[in-house]
Amino acid sequence: MKTNGRWLSSNEARTSMKGTFKSGTFVKSTVLGLLAASVFTLAGCSDSEVGDVSLGLFTTKDIKIDALQDPIVTGVTCHISSIEANLDLSDPSDSSIACRQTGPITAEMLDAIDKSDSGEVIFKKSKSVFFKNMKLRRIYDAESKTLIYLSYSTKETSGSYKHSLSTVPLWETLAFKKPA
Repeated sequence: MKTNGRWLSSNEARTSMKGTFKSGTFVKSTVLGLLAASVFTLAGCSDSEVGDVSLGLFTTKDIKIDALQDPIVTGVTCHISSIEANLDLSDPSDSSIACRQTGPITAEMLDAIDKSDSGEVIFKKSKSVFFKNMKLRRIYDAESKTLIYLSYSTKETSGSYKHSLSTVPLWETLAFKKPA
């Protein structure tokens, strides 16, 4: 180590650096700083994120709110809230969903969707490095002329598959056809 233009002996260097490495605080703070920077870089915002609520100063968990427009029925927007744990390998499975009509819904849009009982997945987000996903599925209820949006986890948690449901009635939309 060089100080004031001259090289220090190993004993002088050790004495000089003693305060810097005192009980490993320098190394610990450097490692923690690098870890935090990498976590926040990896946990960046998604394109659809419209809200981010911290659950407190001493937790690494946040409630993320995504706004997703149905790719076929573009007059429907769903807001999904879920918890993301920045330092965990798996996020909690809980989620909440609210879908509303935010634009025109036409008969042509309804003709283009999957009308089977299981509907179709319109959004998927990884919630774990262990194959857990959160999915959003659209199902059409022809009898009540309603679009059903189901948000659910693909991995069982505490004996249950977490899920949440929202509906968008087609009453008074361009897609609503009165019974003959």
